[in-house]
Amino acid sequence: MKRTHNCGELRKDDTGKNVVISGWINKYRNLGGLIFLDIRDRYGITQAVFDPKILSPVIIDKAAQCRNEFVVTISGIVSVKPEANKNIPTGEIEIIADQISIENESATPPFNFLNGKSDAKEEVRLQYRYLDLRSAKMTENLLVRHKVCMSIRNYLSEKGFIEFETPTFSKSTPEGARDYLVPSRLYPGTFFALPQSPQIYKQLLMVGGQDKYFQIARCYRDEDSRKDRQPEFTQIDIEKSFTSEEEIYELTECMFSRLMKESLGKKIAVPFERLTFRQAMDEYGVDKPDLRFGLNLKNITAETRGSGFSVFAGAACVKFISVEGLENLSRKQIAEYEDYAKHLGGKGLAFIKIISGKADGGITKYLSETEQNSIIDKAGLTKDGIVFFAADTEAVANKVLGALRNRLGDELNLYDRNEFKFCWITDFPLFEFNEEEKRWQAMHHMFTMPKTEYADDIENKLDSALGQLYDLVLNGVELASGSIRIHNSNFQKRIFKILGMSDVEIENKFGFLLNAFSYGAPPHGGIAAGIDRIVQILCGEDSIREVMAFPKSKNQNCLMMNAPSEVDENQLEELSIQVRKK
Repeated sequence: MKRTHNCGELRKDDTGKNVVISGWINKYRNLGGLIFLDIRDRYGITQAVFDPKILSPVIIDKAAQCRNEFVVTISGIVSVKPEANKNIPTGEIEIIADQISIENESATPPFNFLNGKSDAKEEVRLQYRYLDLRSAKMTENLLVRHKVCMSIRNYLSEKGFIEFETPTFSKSTPEGARDYLVPSRLYPGTFFALPQSPQIYKQLLMVGGQDKYFQIARCYRDEDSRKDRQPEFTQIDIEKSFTSEEEIYELTECMFSRLMKESLGKKIAVPFERLTFRQAMDEYGVDKPDLRFGLNLKNITAETRGSGFSVFAGAACVKFISVEGLENLSRKQIAEYEDYAKHLGGKGLAFIKIISGKADGGITKYLSETEQNSIIDKAGLTKDGIVFFAADTEAVANKVLGALRNRLGDELNLYDRNEFKFCWITDFPLFEFNEEEKRWQAMHHMFTMPKTEYADDIENKLDSALGQLYDLVLNGVELASGSIRIHNSNFQKRIFKILGMSDVEIENKFGFLLNAFSYGAPPHGGIAAGIDRIVQILCGEDSIREVMAFPKSKNQNCLMMNAPSEVDENQLEELSIQVRKK
């Protein structure tokens, strides 16, 4: 028997057809000899009925042997169900079976698929990922991923971009995270590095005159895992010669508008909202703000400079957020938010309540009437609520209130979880000072052009220089990052020196790049967006592991294959490597 239809396509119009379907048994029921098998594949579920009144005992006996997750092929006639199941697309029909072939039996699975999802802890699901992939939810997520990638490929190809592949074995260069290293057998003591991104290769493609490049690229970074971070991940990488920030914005917005429509059927407005880095930090406390709700940060440093409340008077920065409807928070609940602020590095979290337009409770007694009125006026509440204050350095105040804002937005359901709110963050500082190492470092990466007005005297403008940098943010998640690149070897060398690299180090790590730039490199720029994060948000998942076929666990290991694992001593000897265990 050869499959004629998948398990998701038969409908009432197919009544009377002789069909053959194949798949896994999703559910088995034996009602006094009348056997019902729900057959599942990645397209859907179809019910088959084995009636002992019309079938031979041999066929009934074979159907009775089946259990969940057996692989079967069934033939029969499509019939209208006496009572339709409105929960599935095939719910109006069933197959009156006349033959069954058991293609393979299955051991009892370690979990079941309830409501289309695996009913097991993540560790078990990852250990048996090949089973977890059979769930409807995982199938839906991976289908969205496919649609996103196809939409991107089609759009960029139509725009004249060429898809290039860049090497997986590359040179170890300082790009922020630790490299994954690959030892060379032919050159003992030397290593390739897995690329953290195709950054240098795509710039070299521009030097090579290829003009418009894209790649759905695998990237590798040895850094701590999070829900939106994996040691190996995928990004859509784009680069273009003779371009500008505005051109990259328009290209990216149209690409996302199209992929949203083709993958989810949703229409989004373009152009996207824009905020400078300074605006984002001032108003939201983070450089990836969620614009689906308010609770903007308010600065009252000037108003409290001479305050009788010493915590405010002596702070470099005093900011607050005001929340309507929380005026009845208990002292215990407020203490939880205070502990949260301390966990983030703050000294604490002051508060007042605003009841009937008047300040009440918390630190009210330490504030003058003028200060109270100023806070009430800036809070702008239309009904009773609470105001939370952070008084610290500007960086700490932003960090505490930015995180608290996101937490309250989530806990209080202040936004529509089906809404997609894009925004650009622009005008990032080119450099930031690393207090621990007492040196300047690139805020994004070291290949970014400063804005024109800072270029000539860049060495004397490290604390003020802005870069031609931009991030794309969706619902509080950084989706993409890009810049206009440096294309002049002398200027690139100046940036390397600002970042503390010696001439010898520059030559060893980037001599090939500077040499390439000396042969007429064109102005160029681009952007890279994380495919995994895009699909995670579109699917409404809280972890990118839910939209990757074979992810690593939160501990960065593969539970399914038990990797990483030790290797044979002979392999190590061939590579001239000796393992020293800690």
